[in-house]
Amino acid sequence: MNRNLLFSVILFSISTFSGSAFSAPSEGQGIAYYRAGFPMVAKPLLIAEIESNAASRAETCFNLGNIYFSDNKSDSAAYYFNKGLAADPANSLNSIGLTMLKIKSDPTTAETEFKNILKLKQNKKNLDIYIAIGNAYLFNGSLDNAVAYQEKAKEIKTKDAEVYVLLGDIEFAKKNVGEACKNYEQAIYFDDKCKEAYIKYARAYRIVNPNLAIEKLNALKVKEPAFLLVDRELADIYYATNDFKKAAELYGNYLQSGNSNVQDLTKYAFTLFLGGDFAKSLEVTDLGLVKAVRNPVFNRLAMYNNVELKKPDDALKAADLFFNQTDKPEFTFLDYRYFGQAYRDKNQLDLAIPQYEKAVQLDSTKVDLWKDISDMCSKKGNYTRSVVAYTNYMNALKVEDKTSDVFMQLGKIYYGLGTADTTLKADAKKIALVNADSLFGEVAAKEPTNYRGNFWRARTNSALDPETLKGLAKPYYEQTVTFIEAKADPKYNSILIESYSYLGYYFLDKDNNGSLVYWNKILALDPANAKAKQAIEVIAKAAKGKK
Repeated sequence: MNRNLLFSVILFSISTFSGSAFSAPSEGQGIAYYRAGFPMVAKPLLIAEIESNAASRAETCFNLGNIYFSDNKSDSAAYYFNKGLAADPANSLNSIGLTMLKIKSDPTTAETEFKNILKLKQNKKNLDIYIAIGNAYLFNGSLDNAVAYQEKAKEIKTKDAEVYVLLGDIEFAKKNVGEACKNYEQAIYFDDKCKEAYIKYARAYRIVNPNLAIEKLNALKVKEPAFLLVDRELADIYYATNDFKKAAELYGNYLQSGNSNVQDLTKYAFTLFLGGDFAKSLEVTDLGLVKAVRNPVFNRLAMYNNVELKKPDDALKAADLFFNQTDKPEFTFLDYRYFGQAYRDKNQLDLAIPQYEKAVQLDSTKVDLWKDISDMCSKKGNYTRSVVAYTNYMNALKVEDKTSDVFMQLGKIYYGLGTADTTLKADAKKIALVNADSLFGEVAAKEPTNYRGNFWRARTNSALDPETLKGLAKPYYEQTVTFIEAKADPKYNSILIESYSYLGYYFLDKDNNGSLVYWNKILALDPANAKAKQAIEVIAKAAKGKK
């Protein structure tokens, strides 16, 4: 299975299914995680800390309000801003939050309210207030106003990390990645433990220059070895660059932080799967299923891993849960492909084939599935259906991809249809064999120095002329002999014996001396060959009779 393909198909399932945290770290980390640039990790912690940490309740509510605002949930944002304002009316952060909600609908009123907040004695030189207002404008896409307040913040304190983080965010919003990262660098210069600056620098560069992103995160790791969220950031980058083994190692480290949620565990399990560690991926998947039994990603991975581990019975049990008992799964062609493979591994081809057909219906570009369907139909002896499936495969290929192997395989299926399918009438068998002969002729034309096209033409024409009355196969067996004898390789002896047998039989009674040549060639290869001995005996008796 192509891992990159699998990654692109299933990643959306992981990224859209979040869930709750499995366990929480010690109190007071919600604000720290939010400040470091991890709002979704911070969110459940902040909610818990509203009641457990009264001293920071106002800031906790402000951060939660910002998170909900970013999620386009203005009502929830307003709820937390009001709750924070009630907790500490003297703290203006939540007043800024409530005003932020008016920026788009009533920008004039919002600007007036911000100015009134700044007139308060405790806020006139309060750097955090100016930065909060700058962020309020930034969150609303009002970049000019965000810049204005960033500049005012800089006037208060020129050498402050948060001032440059804000300017970096503004430049990033303008899609000026280089400028954004220069400012994040400046923030780190003024505070080499400003986690947010390291993280945002890495996120800005993770696509355009992942090596720089990794370098910056490793620098933070040196400064803050206990801050395991760095490992998750690093894992995400390695994950995106298809270094799944390194990503899995780092996700494993991160899970020790105690902040893991369903999304993190599914990423870990999936990364292990992509890295080929199916046993470990299944172990993590089983742990996830204990926590979230109806999670579609865990159930999907249980099926996938068991298929890869050659445990079809377990795979089919997981498939039943995945398809019938999970929460809103969005099925992909790979789901049906793996489901079908589980049945195929148990040789239940009647059940496997429909799953492969569903897979190719979901994604018609996966033309190799038609080849799989054809192979299974041939194995069942259903050559008619096999021909249809392989023809679908062949027709979907580009001209340059229609190699001699493709023509050869379809020819063999037609040959099977014409020789092995006992349900076909004679005329239908003849048509199938004529089609096979045509396809083998294509192979011979594409491979003028190879024997196989002519060899299979010989077999096909022998089937078209079973009594050898017309000698239809003769020229093709002769061509085969010419190619094979030149190779002088024992591995082709069986092909030579078949060819010599036909030619010996063809010349029998027509030219017994010519026939004898071929039977003797067979004995040179296989001294115990009964058919050759019998033919030689018949020729000898015929010679005596003539005397």
